[in-house]
Amino acid sequence: MKPEISRIPPRLWAVATVTGAGAFMAMLDTSVANLALLPLQENFRTSLGDVQWVVTGYLIALAVSMPMTGWLCRQFGHGRVWQMSMTGFVAASALCALSETSLMLSLARGLQGLAAGIMVPSGQAVLASVSERRQLGRLMGTVGFAVALGPALGPGVGGVLIETVSWRGLFWMNVPIGAVAIVAGRYLVPAGDGKPSSRLDAKGLLLCAVGFPLVLFGLAEISTANINWQALVSVFLGGAFLNWTLQHFRHVDAPLINLALFSRPGFAGAAATAGLTGAAMYSGLLLFPIYLQVELNFGDIKTGGMLLVMGLGAAIALPFAGYLTDRYGPAAVSGSGAVLLLLGTLPFGVWPIWAATPIAALLCLRGIGLALAQMPAMTAAFTVVQETETGDAATLVNVVQRVGGALGATAMVLVIELGGTTQNGALAFPLLTLLAAGPVLTSFWLRPAGRT
Repeated sequence: MKPEISRIPPRLWAVATVTGAGAFMAMLDTSVANLALLPLQENFRTSLGDVQWVVTGYLIALAVSMPMTGWLCRQFGHGRVWQMSMTGFVAASALCALSETSLMLSLARGLQGLAAGIMVPSGQAVLASVSERRQLGRLMGTVGFAVALGPALGPGVGGVLIETVSWRGLFWMNVPIGAVAIVAGRYLVPAGDGKPSSRLDAKGLLLCAVGFPLVLFGLAEISTANINWQALVSVFLGGAFLNWTLQHFRHVDAPLINLALFSRPGFAGAAATAGLTGAAMYSGLLLFPIYLQVELNFGDIKTGGMLLVMGLGAAIALPFAGYLTDRYGPAAVSGSGAVLLLLGTLPFGVWPIWAATPIAALLCLRGIGLALAQMPAMTAAFTVVQETETGDAATLVNVVQRVGGALGATAMVLVIELGGTTQNGALAFPLLTLLAAGPVLTSFWLRPAGRT
């Protein structure tokens, strides 16, 4: 007998919409500025390396602030933290639009990334704290829709704004959307119960603030085929700091990030699935443009359209993923999505695919599979923790997903550098298939258990 799923009141849908708007802007800004690098270089009369920090600085700042989310939510309440981070994001977006030098813009983008790194997981924690277990899948699907659609639409939105307005329009667009979300959030998003008695783990924060940026900067350099000694040293030093960080978290009484959640039944499988789907997604986003443009001679517009199909496949599937998760549990849905992801990947490594129609169909299937595999896994992470632990759960899952994506992209670059992208003897598509097969295995670790 299928379990009944509880009705979601309109107010909860409104909360999901408001927090989803914040997640959409944060994820849109991870890719929207990519097309603006050359206009920015010309506008500021500087080098491409300088304006590259407009993109890299945002991503690194996002990773720096994300580990603080759990502590901030415990101190001030999930809703208050979301409101503060959303306000900071909108203010930083205005500073970006008003910047007169590349340094000012890079610093403003760093502030924007710091706010975004807190805004996304705190918004997820808000939903997890106000909903029942059988409602969480559908609500997370709403936020997941925004998260998946943001990076997919980023390049297209950026191109239109640069052509019709200017690069400043990329950042001005966040201001009215964010202002509406802030006002709506004051009435809709509950502040949450903060307990300001816990002391900040300053040492853990310092170690994270050094380790994560070093690792992600090095991996970002390598993932753009810029394999140099600075990138390798950055990864090595960052890895050493993160190892020090893990040892510190295990021995301190009140760690910045509660690693004990990994011992909770089902949580480790949820985090591993999120990390592996992140690796499969970002390695594919790196490989497919090269394959389509270099191997198949597709133009920029055709290649962009193919990638958009994959993003739209994920976005369309996410609301259904939420309903199915609430109906059948995260393990069944995530496992089914992982199989679809594998089926959408495997044909590329078995025989050459040259026609646009089958490629588009497989990429759409990959997008659907990613959505069905990833979102229920993230939902599962929240269903096995207590309400007071939702901030820590959101932090851990988002960190694992980001690190997984960076590692997947880096591994793909190294493989492409060694053997190219063609199917005949190359390792790129076998690696992509291996990464797609990983979530099939980890989905068995998911448990449809309620909160403890």
